[in-house]
Amino acid sequence: MPENEKALKPEDLTRLFVERANAGDAAGLAALYEEEAVMAYPPGSVTVGREAIRRLWEKVLANAPRFEPEQPLPTLVRGDIALTSTPPKDGAGARAQVIRRQADGSWLRVIDQPEFRTPTN
Repeated sequence: MPENEKALKPEDLTRLFVERANAGDAAGLAALYEEEAVMAYPPGSVTVGREAIRRLWEKVLANAPRFEPEQPLPTLVRGDIALTSTPPKDGAGARAQVIRRQADGSWLRVIDQPEFRTPTN
């Protein structure tokens, strides 16, 4: 199996996520995260580590959801750390990720907040 394409710029992560999710590739999605990454999903929970993130995506992708491309908002970069975000098309409020440049120059997610909803209280 060929190696997955790497994110060579921070904004690539959004495109790669949608491509891999729509292909049902949970392992490919997990490869977009650092080994000890943290994802605030499912809502109200935290998933820690690439392997746990892979297992979570396997469950989510078992229902064959369809992900739509979302235009990334301007990325904030400081050295090897960046903040990426997208305005969601699914009503999730907002999405944001802290990502880090790797030794090979590619980028991976470190912290992923896929849903920010306006508080109802």
